[in-house]
Amino acid sequence: MCGIIGLVCSDPSVNCASELFDGSLFLQHRGQDAAGMVTCGRGGRFYQCKGNGMARDVFTEQRMVGLVGNMGIAHLRYPTAGSSATSEAQPFYVNSPYGITLSHNGNLTNGEDLKKYMDEVVHRHINTDSDSELLLNLFAAELATYDKSRVNNSDIFKALTGVFQKIRGGYACVAMLAGYGIIGFRDPHGIRPLLIGERLKNDGSKDYMLASESVVLKAHGFQVYRDILPGEAVIIPKATMQPEFKQVHPMKSYTPDIFEYVYFARPDSVLDGISVYRSRLDMGVKLAENVRNAFKAEGKDVLREVDVVIPVPDTSRHSALECAVSLSIPYREGFMKNRYVGRTFIMPDQKQRQSSVRRKLNAMASEFYGKSVLLVDDSIVRGTTSKEIVNMAREAGAKKVYFASCAPVIRHNHVYGIDLADETALVGFGRNEEEIAKEIGADRVFYQTLEDLKACCKLDEQIKTNELELALTPVVSRDETINSQLLSYKLPPQIDGFEVGVFTGKYVTGDESEYLKAAEKARALNAQLKNGKLGRGMESLDLADVKAAVEISMFNSGDY
Repeated sequence: MCGIIGLVCSDPSVNCASELFDGSLFLQHRGQDAAGMVTCGRGGRFYQCKGNGMARDVFTEQRMVGLVGNMGIAHLRYPTAGSSATSEAQPFYVNSPYGITLSHNGNLTNGEDLKKYMDEVVHRHINTDSDSELLLNLFAAELATYDKSRVNNSDIFKALTGVFQKIRGGYACVAMLAGYGIIGFRDPHGIRPLLIGERLKNDGSKDYMLASESVVLKAHGFQVYRDILPGEAVIIPKATMQPEFKQVHPMKSYTPDIFEYVYFARPDSVLDGISVYRSRLDMGVKLAENVRNAFKAEGKDVLREVDVVIPVPDTSRHSALECAVSLSIPYREGFMKNRYVGRTFIMPDQKQRQSSVRRKLNAMASEFYGKSVLLVDDSIVRGTTSKEIVNMAREAGAKKVYFASCAPVIRHNHVYGIDLADETALVGFGRNEEEIAKEIGADRVFYQTLEDLKACCKLDEQIKTNELELALTPVVSRDETINSQLLSYKLPPQIDGFEVGVFTGKYVTGDESEYLKAAEKARALNAQLKNGKLGRGMESLDLADVKAAVEISMFNSGDY
């Protein structure tokens, strides 16, 4: 799961890098492993800065000076299958044809087939293990078939149709064609989010931004926005600044990943018309019903069994508050968070996660001592973090520790860009609720049901209406002939479900068992290399297919 942004400004004298940097800060929660940015100058030349680390560390003031041009794309990486090499920081670049750079959020599940196609059919070399490089080279290969000195929108859309026909998985991408414009597209199931925003300026001109979440668009004045639909693509040529949309592949379903609403997205985002914040409030209400009914089934009163509801910061805070209100039980902030430590869920390995929990959270004995506490978290994945948190609550004097999850039991891996763990490492794998409680040291665990979770993630037409009204208010001096390019489109289709494979083992793209086997093998090999268990000789390095220290395709100011 990554964060992506694309921006093209109507004023050719403006450098967009600073705005891309600001946008990256708003999406930092989506990936803290690496950050990258590529801009395009007036003559069509690309300028790049990327590397491992947070956006603020990679995009230093000195490096930003060299990123010129009024259009560009950015990326924030969350590693999948244990990969975190600097050479795999995005955006990726190919010089032929035309010069293309691409940022990708998601995961392709037929990567092995694509590697074979790249080698045997189109003869393009892939230098990393990243499926994003595969995707970029496939797009480049499709464009190259036209053998033209210059391409147009129609050529690009046709090339994307060819790409969609060959790849499988969940993906949302922004790409940039040197000197031409910005491109955005989304998988046929709408698994990964992507939105386009329009900034109407007083002089009648318009800027356009593509982003993973609506919060980026609103924060930068792109108040008119909409979701890119499943199987849809958009091209914004900088010469015309007129976005063109096209359904390049039939919509197979409209099933966003429900994990976006449970955990990954910021609460102030609206994705596919669904408010993340309001979804999490409803999760708290449903969770309260489950907890109350579970105690009632044993002839117990929840008010006698639980003294206080305490959230595990930060994602579950809104759900925990609503849960406490619904149960008429006091809500307290029992854990204080050190905000200078990253999200433990995103930590690449288990040891880092364990040590980071204690650095990140501190339990206040005044809120735990002698009390029966109900801890509320967004989910329980490996159980590592949950176990540490339960231990901290007991060390602070809790009499009993109940643990409630806003998500159902996670029993299967995620295949569309969230690297949860191998199935056997999931605490829910092969265990019932009693066994899970014992594993994490809790007196009892409570899980949201899948049907309740789906019911919490619903469209809110009032939000969209209110936001549209606010969006049109600031630009008061424009005349009525200045129309939005985004508001003229017909109403989007309704969501017909969610991607919930982590709970059911049934993925919207079909049987992904071969991909899961390959991912487990890749994790094991990367872990061996990282732990130095393959030896020190050249044969060992070759066996592990050691990753390049830096990317070799284009000058990167982040390397210096």
